[in-house]
Amino acid sequence: MANITAADVNKLRKQTGAGMMDCKKALVEADGDFDTAVDVLRKQGQKVAAKRADREASEGCVLAGVAEGSSFGAVLSLNCETDFVAKNESFVALTQSILDVALSNKSNSKDALLSSDLGGISIAEKLTEQTGVIGEKLEIGGFEVVEAPFVATYIHAGNKLATLVGMNEEAAEAGKNVAMQAAAMNPVSLNRDGVSQETIDRELEVGKDLARQEGKPEAILDKIAEGRLNKFFKESTLLEQDYIRDGKLSVSKYLESVKNGLTVSEFKRVGLGV
Repeated sequence: MANITAADVNKLRKQTGAGMMDCKKALVEADGDFDTAVDVLRKQGQKVAAKRADREASEGCVLAGVAEGSSFGAVLSLNCETDFVAKNESFVALTQSILDVALSNKSNSKDALLSSDLGGISIAEKLTEQTGVIGEKLEIGGFEVVEAPFVATYIHAGNKLATLVGMNEEAAEAGKNVAMQAAAMNPVSLNRDGVSQETIDRELEVGKDLARQEGKPEAILDKIAEGRLNKFFKESTLLEQDYIRDGKLSVSKYLESVKNGLTVSEFKRVGLGV
């Protein structure tokens, strides 16, 4: 039997994040072979993952960031089962390491991200490995990217919600302010052109029904519904919303006040139950 030293155990622990006893057991099972011990822990993770596949992973950590040059941004949530795990420093660090890979590779889809390398194995394999370490189901929940001349981010306190905003030119403070707006006000689209016809039809029908219930004449129901639709656009599209720091301005007017022609081309919002 191989002599398992504390240094061997610590080395395995640093690479995998597994507990000291789990690392020691894996090294004993592997007769001291380090690579085999790593495989033992991964198989352990696969067993735990299979057992917890039907669990709900509704907690987690949401982070956003931008690549060098600030023209590519990503926001993702790494989901787990409990808030206790979500707040753990090592879990937040794992989320950050996955985000760093997304930014470095400029991954444009969840599948591309999951197949990317993290420490010699794919991120998908890393999540399986860490499921065995943590003992909870882990999965990438939301994953969104924005490419634009300048991308700004906002991460809400507690790491439960984050946003990206793509702008037509660099404006760091304004970008962060609009990213905060998107987080707080949860717009359905950038502007009215981005609202689906299905949503528009539904809002018009609801508007007519409400007016009818209020006893308004049939002849003016369409006009009333159009007015309520315009109110919906003002409340629910990012550029038309009242700017939360100055209700006298819309978001688009706020951007114009910062610099003529400054605007937002895209935004993404990822949150956990918010």
